[in-house]
Amino acid sequence: MLKKDPIQIITFRSYGTTNHLYVKGRAIEDENINHSKTGFFNLLWNSWKRFETDKVKNATLLLSLPDGRTIETITDAQGYFLIDTIFENLRPLTDEESWLHYTISFANKNIGRNIQLGNRFKGEILIPHLIANTTSDGAKFGIISDIDDTILHTGLTSRLKWQVVKNTIFKRAEKRIPLEGAAAFYKKLHDGKSGNECNPIFYVSHSPWNLYSYLEIFLEKNSFLKGPILLRDFVNPLAKIFTPKTSDNEKPQKQKEIINILKTYPKLPFILIGDSGEHDPDIYTEIAEAHPERILAIYLRNVNHKRKMLRVKGLFKDYETVPVLLVEDSEAAITHAKQNGFI
Repeated sequence: MLKKDPIQIITFRSYGTTNHLYVKGRAIEDENINHSKTGFFNLLWNSWKRFETDKVKNATLLLSLPDGRTIETITDAQGYFLIDTIFENLRPLTDEESWLHYTISFANKNIGRNIQLGNRFKGEILIPHLIANTTSDGAKFGIISDIDDTILHTGLTSRLKWQVVKNTIFKRAEKRIPLEGAAAFYKKLHDGKSGNECNPIFYVSHSPWNLYSYLEIFLEKNSFLKGPILLRDFVNPLAKIFTPKTSDNEKPQKQKEIINILKTYPKLPFILIGDSGEHDPDIYTEIAEAHPERILAIYLRNVNHKRKMLRVKGLFKDYETVPVLLVEDSEAAITHAKQNGFI
């Protein structure tokens, strides 16, 4: 009988408020992925292990806050867990950067499996310091940014998506090149016009949670400011064939996450940043139409795809609900942000 890998809890960087705890993660076997390995077969093996995850389903987990309060949750059939609940007085537990640090563990230490890290896994959620007026220090707006082809070249617009496969499987996260100027632009938005606003940044992507660690390393290595990273469940390519169709009104997961962020911070306006290559223009305009008073601007980075660019330019030709800027580089976005008092 083959020896099973030890189990672990992966926590996904999330967000909340002083009275709202929103925590996501997954309990899976530790596949011992070494992100520093190079070479064709090592990279291919690492990619296989990211998606060939062995989940720990129906496991009871115990989350502990720094002040000793605890809450239980149970993983679902895919090993995921979600804590979305009212929890009072969380603001005093945050650090100087507005992050709340927690630990989570398997409630049953005798689960019959070897547990990594002594059954103590760390996680963090962002609780932005919101302000009541425009003269106080604190967040005046939030930034919601796509990842794919907005700050990280993926090749989503390439024919048959071969560039996506090549970049994701055969390039280490540390070697992926960010789109020029994006990290510096986000830092300016985070600091705001006064230089000390601490405007929160949220990263959303259509990529699956299996790539969470990969994207986390990419953001850190390329000096992007820390923020919640919100992805989606991995979908089997054959799922659409064998799964009955649900409602035509079903929203993409990325859109649901953005709507949830707006609901979590009902008084905070946002800047949306994406690209013109896939679904961002449609998702962002639909959100802007529903919440025009909440969206300060939409920045869309141009992609090298003539047909898609023609469609997007037509979409925004007479659009006046919120300011929309199609940019070739970060400098154009910085100029517009300065003119509008964002930075």
